[in-house]
Amino acid sequence: MTLKNYLILMIAMTLVCWGVFAGVVISINPNTTNWPGFAMFYASLFLSLLGTSTIIGFLFRFWLLKQQLAFRAVGEAFRQSFLFVILILAALFLLSHHLFTWLNIVFLIVGIALLELCLISYSRARILRGK
Repeated sequence: MTLKNYLILMIAMTLVCWGVFAGVVISINPNTTNWPGFAMFYASLFLSLLGTSTIIGFLFRFWLLKQQLAFRAVGEAFRQSFLFVILILAALFLLSHHLFTWLNIVFLIVGIALLELCLISYSRARILRGK
């Protein structure tokens, strides 16, 4: 498969995820549901946002920044999208439990930034070792 085919497949699966998310939002009443309803909501939103932000990040890196290796651009875009979506969903979860404060958000951002720095240093160490 070529890069264009992979990109089309990513876009198609992201649209499917957004369709599932729309179905969850339409069919589940947040006032009467229990934890499986909330789990479906957060899982479908996670996959939808992950796919969308990965595609946007990849397109930004590959076409606007003119990075040569597409698989590295996809890997970086997926890693950063994953952390970004975790940040968004954690903020939504804190908001739903009335724990959304500046201090909690600062801790969350610092934790995700430290995790990103660890992942970057690990990947650079792996490259330097030749693996």
